[in-house]
Amino acid sequence: MLGQQDVGHRIVVRRIVGIREGRPLFSDALGELVELSESHLTLATAQGPLRVPRDEVHRAKRVPPTRRPTAAAVTELELAADEAWPAQTRGRLGGWLLRAADGWTGRANSALPVGDPDRPLPAAVDAVESWYRDRGLTPMVNTPLPLAAPVGAELDARGWATRPPVLVQTAPLPLPSAPPRAGAAAVELATAPSDEWLSVAAGRKGGLPDAARHVLTAVDEVRFAHAYADGTLIGIGRGTVTGSGRWLGLSLIEVLPPARRQGLAARMIRALADWGVATGATRAFLQVEQSNTGAVALYQGLGFTTHHTYLTRAAPR
Repeated sequence: MLGQQDVGHRIVVRRIVGIREGRPLFSDALGELVELSESHLTLATAQGPLRVPRDEVHRAKRVPPTRRPTAAAVTELELAADEAWPAQTRGRLGGWLLRAADGWTGRANSALPVGDPDRPLPAAVDAVESWYRDRGLTPMVNTPLPLAAPVGAELDARGWATRPPVLVQTAPLPLPSAPPRAGAAAVELATAPSDEWLSVAAGRKGGLPDAARHVLTAVDEVRFAHAYADGTLIGIGRGTVTGSGRWLGLSLIEVLPPARRQGLAARMIRALADWGVATGATRAFLQVEQSNTGAVALYQGLGFTTHHTYLTRAAPR
């Protein structure tokens, strides 16, 4: 049977999906085990999250591991991503990072448990809870898998909620080129976001408090992509170079509805990638919810593959 030690690992589940002529019908599912409770288990599959009641599980076992990134590689990328999305308020718990930004985005308002918290795990989670509640925020933890699987098990025991799995994807630079398209919108890169850019970002993220502006701009190497058609902003994107200059981070790639499905998102990504290469970056990364199949397909077409996944966990109210 599966146990908490299997969380963060790839497993195959044979589940009972019906009965025919008195015999059970089975279906197999393959994915990363991201949640295991007394009542159900959740897999991150290629088609999205799959929640399976425990009483439907006929058999489950680990799949022999494929080549996975080392703990050091996951930590390196997570720290580069933290630099690329810097919370205004920061603290440390040993090697763990504590981050707050007036509640704007989960990434900037969650603990990142990489390294040793310098205390037993239950005491570390107690300290995380206190740090966030003292600031009027719901305690949250980003758990990179399988690196933070033990942390996830402790949070499971405390009844913390689990948000949808996020894929951390990477690609080598430069990205594959594409032929120019006639009449394509102009993409411009700027060192600061325009008011229109900020308005689009606010619409996507539910407002922009002062802490959000810090998250967006407090990076030494940052560019903001603006895509225009007939003088109207129709697309935005953001690129950063962090991790000792190695990593180009891509975020807030957004195309307004009338301009979608015309290749504009890929053009903005390529423009930011070209800037990253000129700056010295050798690899690109981005973070995308696994359930966002359209975006995952776009990034796959540009050469991105999944490096690791993470879950955002939130304490019970």
